[in-house]
Amino acid sequence: MNQAPPADLIAAVNAGLLMRHVAEFAKRIKLSGTAEELASFRYLQAELDAMGYATRLILHDAYISLPVAARLDMAGIAPHCITHSFSRPSPEGGLDAEVLYLGVGSPADFAGRDVAGRILLLDGIATPAVSLRASQAGAAGQIHIAPYNDPHEMCISPVWGNPTPETRGNLPVTVVVSVGQADGVRLKAALSGNAPVRATLHAEVDTGWRKTPILEAELFPTGAAADAPFVMFSGHHDTWHFGVMDNGSANATMLEVARIAAGRRGEWQRGLRLCFWSGHSHGRYSGSTWYADTRWDELNRRCVVHVNVDSTGGIGATVLSDTPSAAELRGLAADAVLAQSGEVHAGHRMARAGDESFWGIGIPAMYMGMSEQPAGSTINPAAGVLGGGSRRGAGLGWWWHTPQDTIDKIDPDNLARDTRIYVHTLWRLLSESRLPLDYAETAGDLLGELTALHAKLGDRFDLAGLIARAERLRDAATALIARPAAQDGAVNAALMAIGRALVPLDYTKGDRFDHDPALGLAPWPVLDAMRRLAGTAPEGDDAKFAEVSAIRAANRLRHALDTVLADCG
Repeated sequence: MNQAPPADLIAAVNAGLLMRHVAEFAKRIKLSGTAEELASFRYLQAELDAMGYATRLILHDAYISLPVAARLDMAGIAPHCITHSFSRPSPEGGLDAEVLYLGVGSPADFAGRDVAGRILLLDGIATPAVSLRASQAGAAGQIHIAPYNDPHEMCISPVWGNPTPETRGNLPVTVVVSVGQADGVRLKAALSGNAPVRATLHAEVDTGWRKTPILEAELFPTGAAADAPFVMFSGHHDTWHFGVMDNGSANATMLEVARIAAGRRGEWQRGLRLCFWSGHSHGRYSGSTWYADTRWDELNRRCVVHVNVDSTGGIGATVLSDTPSAAELRGLAADAVLAQSGEVHAGHRMARAGDESFWGIGIPAMYMGMSEQPAGSTINPAAGVLGGGSRRGAGLGWWWHTPQDTIDKIDPDNLARDTRIYVHTLWRLLSESRLPLDYAETAGDLLGELTALHAKLGDRFDLAGLIARAERLRDAATALIARPAAQDGAVNAALMAIGRALVPLDYTKGDRFDHDPALGLAPWPVLDAMRRLAGTAPEGDDAKFAEVSAIRAANRLRHALDTVLADCG
């Protein structure tokens, strides 16, 4: 049942307190694993201790990459440039090679081009996907042209979390720098003639294992069992430069939600655990991934939902409809966004980004960025992070991931508004006897994907059984949440079991104990083998090979749906 938060709870959001926290976070550059970052973590811990939370500061090993310095010379042009987290350091004397312009570095741009040993000049911010293509194609270096005159700091590793022996080979092997838009125009003009042009790249990058912090803070209803379920509310604390919006304002939101919720914990039905991560910016989500790996069993048994927060309260950030959520949490997101901002939630799918390291466990998730710049008002450098599709927002502002992310980029009113949405959301998750999860929505999304595949495959592959099961799941999930309140305990157990089976298939390639690369995934990746089959010509060898994978994928999905239908009772 939708239980609107008490009015006084929402009214308790205090813009002055929020900005006091923001001012504290604006004092330090918080690179992962540094003393300045740890000092800021101590502030968080002291604030939460004073609120009555049980806190624990954890130090763990993480593979961190900190950009240090960069220099570029090309055709006598020596523009300001930066290097990136997990770029390869340049050799002594710099990397000297011929330059090749390659558009945005899409698969089509790489197709049929000999890039081996060359430096690629590319439009757009440095990303893991483009860096991986360049590495695999044998390029020696990359020069990225940012959409603004301030190049954006980026982590270009496609390896999610700490590398393993199996994934270590996917780390970038190219030297990578970025320049601003105006300088990029000059570099492209230098390639306009017929003569080859060479460039020399210098990049200094400090990459290696170091201790990084995680702050865990939790509070439970009085008398709760030691293994009581909890909602996880998380955000990263490490920053690029001062990172006052990304992610200082979001950390302020976390503290304010924690303060307000703690005052009414007598009304909670389950606990609240806050987690502040390091290694988000400089370790490709190493902190949250380490936590998922080392707390796997506990999270599997006890965590009901993961709520993430990033970059709240930016100046000019008037669009709130695009904040993402899993299908089963769309109703909750729509309720909170409409109630606290007046905007209609667009229901965007979660992107493969942020500290969403818990999908393999099967934990449903919602949010990341909350408010954005209006569409058409600015270029969206964070499009790959926030997701594509029909979006009304245009990202997090031109200052995102630059030295200009300072306290003047925070609007106190916007910050209070965004925080009220989180108060609304967390309050419902904490206080409602029945978890506000609707897997009929998830089943509907799956049905849409299966129906589209059926239209493409026809009688080449039998999807009737899977479609019938997805329809039964939609109906069973609807019936489940219609059960009387007296059955809330059983319904909550069933909802958690459904998530453990479906979330990994909806958002990962299906291994609950590993982490997919930091690259885009289609909805329901379990269907990728069938999508591949649909792209082959009938009767050829390619179709025969693809059918083998499609059968196995269908078996995986069929088993999960049968398990879930049994859980629905």
